[in-house]
Amino acid sequence: MEKKKLLVTGGAGFIGGNFVQYMVNEFPQYDIYNLDLLTYAGDLTKHRQVKKKNNYHFIKADIADRKFIISLFEKEKFDYVIHFAAESHVDRSISDPSIFVQTNVLGTQILLDASKQFGISKFLHVSTDEVYGELDFDPTTFFTEETPLQPNSPYSASKASSDFLVRAYHETYGLPINITRCSNNYGPYHFPEKLIPLTISRVLNNEKVPIYGDGKNIRDWLHVYDHCAAIDLVLHQGVNGEVYNVGGHNERTNLEVVKTIIRTLGKSEDLIEFVTDRLGHDKRYAIDPTKLERLGWKPTFNFETGIAQTIQWYIDNKEWLEQIISGEYKNYFKNQYSVKQKL
Repeated sequence: MEKKKLLVTGGAGFIGGNFVQYMVNEFPQYDIYNLDLLTYAGDLTKHRQVKKKNNYHFIKADIADRKFIISLFEKEKFDYVIHFAAESHVDRSISDPSIFVQTNVLGTQILLDASKQFGISKFLHVSTDEVYGELDFDPTTFFTEETPLQPNSPYSASKASSDFLVRAYHETYGLPINITRCSNNYGPYHFPEKLIPLTISRVLNNEKVPIYGDGKNIRDWLHVYDHCAAIDLVLHQGVNGEVYNVGGHNERTNLEVVKTIIRTLGKSEDLIEFVTDRLGHDKRYAIDPTKLERLGWKPTFNFETGIAQTIQWYIDNKEWLEQIISGEYKNYFKNQYSVKQKL
């Protein structure tokens, strides 16, 4: 296979980090460049093994730094850009939307400019099902690639904006692109502000687990390894200009997810603490991945096997988890949940 240069933005984050490891190992003939600003959720310890490999390279930089990005593209002559880098936590976007616009919108536009200027072969933009808005609780309804975008949080609005920019650069300038929109991911190295790693870390320490509202909000869960395989497939076989939804067919209420983790760890449901619901909390997300399945993708994890593997990973990697939650995260958790009224 021909040698290629891949720029992976946000490769120190959760999904991007798992994808970097996947690509470095699956495609030793590719040079993988991991560009990340190393904000609070960025972590390079996950790359201790791959950093020893000759085809892995790390660049610390801000995708919103136009001068640096343009010079980097001019120097390296990338073939592909796989764009994960984004502020991604809804709660933080409600507290301060501005950084989400700066990174998710402006940063994407700068990467698109560089990609257009230096003629990359494909710009693959990793987005989210949250751009579609919310579904009701009818189990027969799903998001498809044709569902109109109706984002409800500052985070999802910023991601929808970046989706539109990517599409516009394809339609206006002919830039080769794909967009993937995934359901909620889970798996190793997930920063513990999100539901599953938050619950695991709290239950392991016999601490209360906060659940917004009544816990009946539904999400479709996708193991991050399956997501990485999907992106690989779209990168190499996706039809130019097309959007592909990536979903795991694993719908669960938030309360069901938390109870599963508590039960697996042999702890009491007394650890559950209901708190005031989040502003604009979408009821349900559920993806129809038929288009991607026709391309040849199928998830390998169901929720039962995936959550068991994930819980065991956190047990086996307590040192990593403790390192992550001992820093700025402590203040964030206190500020985010201390003002919430217990129900």
